[in-house]
Amino acid sequence: MKELINNLKGDRVIWSFVALLALFSFMPVFSASSNLAYMNHGTGNTMSFLLKHLAHIFIGFIIIYWVHKVPFHYYKGISKILLPIVWLLLAYTMVKGTVIAGANASRWIQVPFIGITFQTSTLASIVLMLYVARYLSKKQEDEPTFQASLLELWLPVFVTLMFILPSNFSTAALIFSMVLMLAFVGKYPLKYIGFIIGAGIAGLVLFVLLAKSFPDSHFFSRVDTWTSRIENFKTNKPGEDDYQIEKAKIAIASGGIYGLGPGKSVQKHFLPQSSSDFIYAIIVEEWGLVGGLGVLFLYLLLFFRFIVAAHKSNSLFGKLLVVGLGFPMIFQAMINMAVAVELLPVTGQTLPLISSGGSSIWMTCIALGIIINVTKKDEEIAEEIQEKAIREAALQKLIDKELELEREEDLNGDENYSIQDNANNPMNAVLNK
Repeated sequence: MKELINNLKGDRVIWSFVALLALFSFMPVFSASSNLAYMNHGTGNTMSFLLKHLAHIFIGFIIIYWVHKVPFHYYKGISKILLPIVWLLLAYTMVKGTVIAGANASRWIQVPFIGITFQTSTLASIVLMLYVARYLSKKQEDEPTFQASLLELWLPVFVTLMFILPSNFSTAALIFSMVLMLAFVGKYPLKYIGFIIGAGIAGLVLFVLLAKSFPDSHFFSRVDTWTSRIENFKTNKPGEDDYQIEKAKIAIASGGIYGLGPGKSVQKHFLPQSSSDFIYAIIVEEWGLVGGLGVLFLYLLLFFRFIVAAHKSNSLFGKLLVVGLGFPMIFQAMINMAVAVELLPVTGQTLPLISSGGSSIWMTCIALGIIINVTKKDEEIAEEIQEKAIREAALQKLIDKELELEREEDLNGDENYSIQDNANNPMNAVLNK
């Protein structure tokens, strides 16, 4: 175990926060899975869900370990290769989306021969962030023209969002906002960013208008759900998600300051998606305001550490990777918690590293592995600089010693010459007589 810990390179603080979130996740997942355990005439035993979550977390940490071993500059080429593959997966998801546990799951596909479901939009988000970071770091020396960046940068971005938007508006909006933030950090001209924001809004309006014109089309089936959620949130009218919100509010109110205690949640039996989308409500019910604020504080500490890692990175590509992969993780957590307390309409975003679910955990772990990879590279550069300074200091010490020895030899030679010269002087013989 000690040897394994010593092999963990990169920012140890990030490693620690990730481990704390993963360890804490076992308790709410074990407790909140009871409603799933009773589904389809189940026995109510949540041990199988706990073991499944343990397997997901274990595989996730293996992913972090292997990803953080790959030199992060390799991801420049990987992003160009994976982006077309991601488009094919997203297109397949639009056609082959299925229903999971009664929820609209058109954003998932089932992996053949394995039996697990996979959310392609999470992989698309990571690959797109890698691609945008690569482009911006490549163009750091000369300011790109708007025409050139439209084809090389924004066309891939909008193609990716076009595949995600019909089934998952919240994820598409989050990705678009993160790409804009990445462009800002990468010093992309602000006037061009303004044009892109306008184009994005126009594209969304056009999409909604087309949905209203073709209401029976499966391609636009989620638009009515978006609009109803926003209208219900603004007017407080009952809607399809009102039951979930009410149960989440009851759970939070029941928690009080210190909570009902681990495993003692009542609303977990009634709240749909209690182990995924609304797990934060169960956390507050069982652990109270103290536990809820503790989880929030831990995400904020991780966010601060991402900022430190981005600031310390020695390359623009490394900075952009930390921002593009780390910040969306924290914002997703904030969105999940805001939905649970009804600060935002229902979005379907999970709580990273805490909510149950294999593909979401693994994609988060891939992003964390790349971030830790960046910090590992920075540490290696710092170690090389330190070793170089030590070698130079040792070499200078040897040079100084050689010079000192040469000076001593010169002085000894001058003294011997003076003694011999005095012995051969005739005046010395006369004086001696």
